[in-house]
Amino acid sequence: MKIILDAFGGDHAPLAPLQGAELAIKEYGVEIIAVGDVAKMEAVCKENNISTQGMEFLQADDVFDMHEDPMDIVKKRRTTSLHVAMKALADGMGDAVVSAGSTGAMLMGATFIVKRIKGVKRAALGTVMPCKNDRGFMLMDCGANAEVRPEMLNQFAVMGSVYMEKMAGCTNPRVALLNNGAEDTKGTPTHIEAYKLLAANEKINFIGNIEGRYILNDEADVVVADGFSGNIALKTSEGVASFMSGMLKGMLKKNMRTMLAAILLKNELKEFKAKMDYTEVGGAPILGAAKGVIKAHGSSNAKAFKNAIRQAKTYAENDISNVIANSLSDEGEQ
Repeated sequence: MKIILDAFGGDHAPLAPLQGAELAIKEYGVEIIAVGDVAKMEAVCKENNISTQGMEFLQADDVFDMHEDPMDIVKKRRTTSLHVAMKALADGMGDAVVSAGSTGAMLMGATFIVKRIKGVKRAALGTVMPCKNDRGFMLMDCGANAEVRPEMLNQFAVMGSVYMEKMAGCTNPRVALLNNGAEDTKGTPTHIEAYKLLAANEKINFIGNIEGRYILNDEADVVVADGFSGNIALKTSEGVASFMSGMLKGMLKKNMRTMLAAILLKNELKEFKAKMDYTEVGGAPILGAAKGVIKAHGSSNAKAFKNAIRQAKTYAENDISNVIANSLSDEGEQ
């Protein structure tokens, strides 16, 4: 299995991506194509004692900046590490690509360089979020498409269901539509029409609308949303988790009695921390692309990159893009 890594995407590039690549090679037995300035990558590996066994380098002269127009990745910025990585995937040099670069540029690259699965109206960004169960749930879309049509939400449901079944081992995933009420008449005209399509879709296990306050309660395995609402739900959940973690930490350090309680709860607190740690997940897949495209968090460290590479490997092994293509084809959506 060969994973293409944009070694210059993210806040801690190229050190963190290369360290993550080394860990992934040792732990998962993958091969890595690291894309970027080869001389700099070789120097970083040498300075930090990073083994390059199982790793090859692919030259890219430039880096795509987070503030650039995402569409520029397609034609104007072909010498950037992100474009070169996407093109390498499209050309069959590897099985999936991982980058912590610009989300918008990655979506454009997945759509116009890697290409979409035939029949997919919009590729979308899905992320697995923690909830009461150990598996978590997929929020789909979580930021790629601010405005959508009902049929797009219907496709998001199919793609998210395939991912959760094949990647998380979730049998017959429960699908819910993020809305401002449980009734089928709630929401915008888009939500109302989407509800009808989802309810009629025999390829998914649609359970109805879900309000934001219930998404962490293990009531759905796939929560379908437009990218605007989904991103707000994601960022709000992250903020609440950070707030609660900070409050808990402060409370347990308040005095000797609470510090003793912290010692007694050491294992439970460790499990809680792990569940809230984004580095454990690795990244978010851009579903609808013809091959695996994994978006790692912009501030990913070596551990996060390692897990994003693991995620890319599993995505390719399970042939997720082809399973999605077949599911949509069976629906007559192509």
